[in-house]
Amino acid sequence: MSTRIAFLKGHGTENDFVIVPDPENAVELSPATVAALCDRRAGIGADGVLHVVRSAAHPEARHLAGEAEWFMDYRNGDGSVAEMCGNGVRVFARYLQHAGLVGEGDLPVATRGGVKHAHIAKPAADGAPEGDITVSMGRAVLPEGDVTVSVGAHQWPARNVNMGNPHAVAFVTDLAQAGDLLTPPPFSPASAYPDGVNVEFVVDRGPRHVAMRVHERGAGETRSCGTGACAVAVAAARRDGLDPARTGTPVTYTVDLPGGRLSITESPDGEIAMTGPAVIVAEGEIDAGRLTAAGESA
Repeated sequence: MSTRIAFLKGHGTENDFVIVPDPENAVELSPATVAALCDRRAGIGADGVLHVVRSAAHPEARHLAGEAEWFMDYRNGDGSVAEMCGNGVRVFARYLQHAGLVGEGDLPVATRGGVKHAHIAKPAADGAPEGDITVSMGRAVLPEGDVTVSVGAHQWPARNVNMGNPHAVAFVTDLAQAGDLLTPPPFSPASAYPDGVNVEFVVDRGPRHVAMRVHERGAGETRSCGTGACAVAVAAARRDGLDPARTGTPVTYTVDLPGGRLSITESPDGEIAMTGPAVIVAEGEIDAGRLTAAGESA
């Protein structure tokens, strides 16, 4: 018996997602189905799935329904569940706007990492059809303890930054030192990240301007990572002696990723805002039964 799943495809700085609208949480998305949807050769292809559910209809988000109508049930490309995805929140907000469910302005979004607040801007005067989306990403947590990451014979100290999901930020002299990032870069100690970690490799491009590559848990190297860009900006600010909590002045870093550019601002109260584009590129239906059957026969 076939199961037709309505979907859209979107991306934020080329971090791409299959969007599954399901307000009443009626679509069963098993890990195998999610992985099949994200398969770039046998499926639609994406870094992850944005399952769009009303908070009141999802057991993990009902307690947040009073704060946010919509829950971003995010899944990694391998089918595993994730706490949060910064680029995903922007694309999630763009979908709600595209569907006529919200308009320009402020929008709370429930996630497993708490409620995130987005702001959908009006189109810019430069003729862009849609305005950028800013997401309030909350505050960074900086766990104590030394962490190292390695690629081949190279090893670097890394800054442990938690943005609702874990990150290890390593500053390198050349982004090519990150290798192919197809497999998770080894890290130590293992106790620092018991559930795995997103690893960012960073180089300087200029004052308050950096570039990065990232290996995301469950997805491999992606073209962009919103929480990773936030973690990188926080790590760079601490390295540069620009902790807003101490200076009393907000600090903004421009972060270049393979898929585009994000602007990250940390305020003296610790709140971090991420601004960048989000685009819906396609929509249609797919037969989930065929996807699962293809995966089982491989």
